[in-house]
Amino acid sequence: MPSHLFADRPAQPPEPGSVDALISQTRRLRGGVDAVRRDTVVDDDDVQGRWQRALCDLAVHHLDDLREQLDQLKEGLPPAPALQGLTEPGPEADADGTPQTRVGSAEWNLLTDEVTWSDELFQIFGRPPEAGPLPLDELGSILFSEDQPLLTAMVTACLVDGKPIDGEFRIVRSDGRVRTLHMRGEPVLDSDGCTASMWAVLRDVSELRRSQRAVRESRDSLQRRREIAQTEHRLAVELQEAVLPPWRGSLRFPHGDTGALDVAAHYLPSASSALIGGDWYDALELADGCSLLTVGDLTGHGVTATSGMAMMLGALRGMAMAGIEPGPLMGWLNQLQEASAQPALGSAVCCRYDPARRTLSWAQSGHPAPLLFRGGAGRALVPPEGVLLGATSGAAYGQAEERLEAGDVLVLHTDGLASGDTGAVRPGGIERLLALAPRFTAARSAQECLRTVLEEFGEGDREDGACILVARIAD
Repeated sequence: MPSHLFADRPAQPPEPGSVDALISQTRRLRGGVDAVRRDTVVDDDDVQGRWQRALCDLAVHHLDDLREQLDQLKEGLPPAPALQGLTEPGPEADADGTPQTRVGSAEWNLLTDEVTWSDELFQIFGRPPEAGPLPLDELGSILFSEDQPLLTAMVTACLVDGKPIDGEFRIVRSDGRVRTLHMRGEPVLDSDGCTASMWAVLRDVSELRRSQRAVRESRDSLQRRREIAQTEHRLAVELQEAVLPPWRGSLRFPHGDTGALDVAAHYLPSASSALIGGDWYDALELADGCSLLTVGDLTGHGVTATSGMAMMLGALRGMAMAGIEPGPLMGWLNQLQEASAQPALGSAVCCRYDPARRTLSWAQSGHPAPLLFRGGAGRALVPPEGVLLGATSGAAYGQAEERLEAGDVLVLHTDGLASGDTGAVRPGGIERLLALAPRFTAARSAQECLRTVLEEFGEGDREDGACILVARIAD
């Protein structure tokens, strides 16, 4: 029995040409989306890629539905029964290649107990036609137990109150496959206004819901990743701020003495503020009147790098305060890095300045050498032997000594200062620093020298953060 909704409506098919154009556009768009889906490379750790792939899958399902509906629109209103026009979508393949139709129709006659199913509905339910359609009171037997009350409520509301049916439930087919069906239907009234039958259109939306679920889960996973990254970034920033020296401006070690050091330092963030690395700088007055000057960097970014940096800087401060010379100190740092639960490579330069003799004793571990500026010229100090921290077990580190004079300027920096957006040292990066020698000679404080460096290197597209420390020998 046809639905009363369609009984008095004449067919009004659109112009074939316009529908053909829409079908062609849909097919081209579907092909484009499918190409993007194929080109989306996804691995286990690529949350963003999985989200994009899931969106492409969902878009493909929607476009397939649209194409099938346009095909039906092109064919026009089919012959009676009127519902038959809703059961003609093209088949799709199931996960194992079994053809699956998407839409079928049914009608349950309450007066004669006759049940009519379309061929497509038998395919959707995985039920052989010779078994016959399911009566309305047996339909719930193949539903998930938690979905059965929903079907009962919908059918009751339709038959008793005349309300339309619109809801989803899951079925378990005879072959064990689980499918999600969307059911829409209405009561058909007789001449006395009583419910004579109920018709329904059932659509298999299993793959559509799977795609929507994949989009939702990947989106939620991506959001969690972003929240975790934001939290880790905040912790890394807070840890870095807690560990690096809190002083701003210049420091003087020791206060008021001839040959004392005037020190200023600064941390330059990367172009991407999300990349907090393991860079450090420090200046510390030691118990014997000497001064510690150091800069360094651990590989990596985030909390792991900053926590490793905090451990290294704490150990360096303690050993320097205990009177350990820079060369042996580097050896102990190398052993500490080998024993770390989160091993990483590190480079550092450690200087011990004696104001009484105006001598600088220093060691390095694969780090750019300090730059010495004197009399309007600059040069890099000749580095003693030293490999990256954590690179070789039992490595030996040499120690060099340099005699300093009043007005000399020392510049210590991490390699991020002169590196570009690839992390590689820019050609002429050190030369740009050495070219600042005349301005350093004219400067009267370490802070003034530091401002000169920041004017030259402060803005840029550096990939990593960088530390710069300037020490000037008081006149």
